Amino acid sequence: MVKERGKILVVDDDPDMVSAIRMSLESASYKVVDAGNGKEGIEKAKKERPDLIVMDLMMPEMDGFEACKRLKADPEVENIPILVLTAIGQQFSDTKYAKDMGLRLDSEDFITKPVDTEVLLERVAQLI
Repeated sequence: MVKERGKILVVDDDPDMVSAIRMSLESASYKVVDAGNGKEGIEKAKKERPDLIVMDLMMPEMDGFEACKRLKADPEVENIPILVLTAIGQQFSDTKYAKDMGLRLDSEDFITKPVDTEVLLERVAQLI
């Protein structure tokens, strides 16, 4: 049996994206739990205590900006690193999300969609 390298919470409303990320991470011996929006992501972070959170930005119910902000403000989970996953990419500064949040992104790092598996695994390994 292969030893797990850590537990990762993937928060994204796109089931296909979650599935693709799960396959990549599990193939590298990470345990994966998932949530479909920011609100559920916060609840799972508190319950599961992952080593890392991979968070999409644009989701229903509660977006990734608000979820990151709340996670980083909560002493229970504030030290869990967050890797933001976004389709916003280079247009980030021109989005309503960036303007609404004052360009503040409460995360340790971000990668853009579509996700490059090698980049994902490299960033995950750096943050755990």
